[in-house]
Amino acid sequence: MKTVIGRVVRRLTPAVALIVVLAGCASEGSGGESSGGPGDGLGGTLTVFAAASLTEAFTTLGEQFEDAHPDVDVVFGFAGSSALAEQIRQGAPADVFASASPHNMEQVVVSGDITGGPVTFARNRLEIAVPTGNPASISGLADFGRPEPRIALCAEQVPCGAAADKAFAAAGVTPQPDTREPDVKAVLTKVTLGEVDAALVYRTDIRAGGDKVTGIEFPESGKAINDYQMAQVAAAPNPAAAAAFVDFTLTPQARSVFATAGFDAP
Repeated sequence: MKTVIGRVVRRLTPAVALIVVLAGCASEGSGGESSGGPGDGLGGTLTVFAAASLTEAFTTLGEQFEDAHPDVDVVFGFAGSSALAEQIRQGAPADVFASASPHNMEQVVVSGDITGGPVTFARNRLEIAVPTGNPASISGLADFGRPEPRIALCAEQVPCGAAADKAFAAAGVTPQPDTREPDVKAVLTKVTLGEVDAALVYRTDIRAGGDKVTGIEFPESGKAINDYQMAQVAAAPNPAAAAAFVDFTLTPQARSVFATAGFDAP
């Protein structure tokens, strides 16, 4: 990893993501003009705006992509899909957008900020997350409607929040969250720190949480499965690398990474 702005920027607020991207552009110059890797002509900085739930999988894919294209420096801005879509619509110089739902991708398609059609590359479903040991004895979605447990959910405008609302509707439960967070990683942090008794996060986040969190499956999760979509940004500073990265996410090598992280194939 580079130490100036970081080869992989893990979790950024949209504003910080934009600052980092601009810093990268200033220090690297135009990606399309850089010398490429061996025989492929690819080089420069590749900036990928991706849903927070893709942090672990995309970090691995970014490293693999750099290994295959040594002259490309991959920088990720991870945040809620709705916030990233808005940043792109406001002109943030990203090359690729990976959204946790078609709804947020459609926003940038309609605004003309995407070139070509988005591709669905993975699927994800929700699980109940509780601190290890499940101190509040949470057993299902019905517990989210009780006043006693401390509950964390994603904000309604981000994909994990919208999926949670679908699951609650399917279960006939009116949740009583104590906090709504801007992305799924912020929700997971509330659980791992023991600040809440339960939350709804993606199955992939349960795996990423390790021994600090326990996942509880629930039947209504099948009513709220998210399709993850990716596309090249129309004004991408490094269009060649952007196209190559999108193609790379559809390879068997990438699918293996997604499967290990807990994603389903599309």
